[in-house]
Amino acid sequence: MRNRVTLADVAKAAGVNAATVSRSLNPATESQVSKETARKIKKISKDLGYTPNTVARGLRTRKSLTIGVVIPDLTNPIFPPIVRGIDSYLIPRGYSAFVVNTDGNHEIEQTLISSLMERQVDGLIVATGHTEGDLLTQYHQRGVKVVMVNRESPGIPFPAVTSDDSAGISAIIEHLVALGHKNFIHLAGPADSSTGLLRSRTFVSECKRLGISGKVIKNESYSIDEGQAAVDKLLDHGTRNFSAIVAGNDLLALGAYHSLRTHGLKCPEDVSVVGFNNMPFTADFQPPMTTVNAPHFDMGVEAARLLLSQIDGIDTAPVKVTLPVSLIIRGSTARVL
Repeated sequence: MRNRVTLADVAKAAGVNAATVSRSLNPATESQVSKETARKIKKISKDLGYTPNTVARGLRTRKSLTIGVVIPDLTNPIFPPIVRGIDSYLIPRGYSAFVVNTDGNHEIEQTLISSLMERQVDGLIVATGHTEGDLLTQYHQRGVKVVMVNRESPGIPFPAVTSDDSAGISAIIEHLVALGHKNFIHLAGPADSSTGLLRSRTFVSECKRLGISGKVIKNESYSIDEGQAAVDKLLDHGTRNFSAIVAGNDLLALGAYHSLRTHGLKCPEDVSVVGFNNMPFTADFQPPMTTVNAPHFDMGVEAARLLLSQIDGIDTAPVKVTLPVSLIIRGSTARVL
């Protein structure tokens, strides 16, 4: 079996010491070496087939160079861009991510987080954001590095990166009111998620502020089936005292599309529908969906940046980063006839 190429082998071939090779191949210290030397060392290491010994590096730095990423539902199209954003920041800095999917199940989430910690990840990026106390409370007390993304974890002062959900809901309501709508239904997300709570609370406060009618319908999950079932229930009971549906996310809105079509109603001629998140393909729906664009890739990048800053001891104070959103107006909303 061919012997593994070592750092010393690269150093000998490059005519430099091992420390210079180490700095050249580490994104965090590469700037300490001249560009010409770094290019030379990278080429030689590639030609020799050298791969860094992350175990040895971890022993030196007392870091595993791995991050745990906890996602509630990988089938939800908003989460892959978040993970891509995380990876885009981690990989150039020598880190890799373990991504786990909880299926929105609290017990599974606890088990997976425990498993990640047993693997000695250097920190966690968590996108589940349950509002009840959980294992994260214990980890906070133990000083584990955690950053929330897309959702917050109320009661635990972890850094968080979210989109401006309140501004998004406000923009939706103002857009619909300008079109003459006065009676709204809000398909709310799960009550145990920070996004579900914030969006529904903003919906209620905006309806009150503008003096319009708004009813909140709670849903157990952000899914097409939940959205369709909620609107089916209304229409099956003859409830048609609304002209607009404000959905907690695009999947719930798509479910509303299906229900309206099943009941012989047209969107937007009979009912306008608005989603939230601008997930892929919303522009290709029939009709193209009016929705709020949230910068999910950028949220992933910022979450990874905050976490590595904590791990490196650069910034340990809990902060909340709120990224701006924008309303994308398409064909699913129209003036009241």
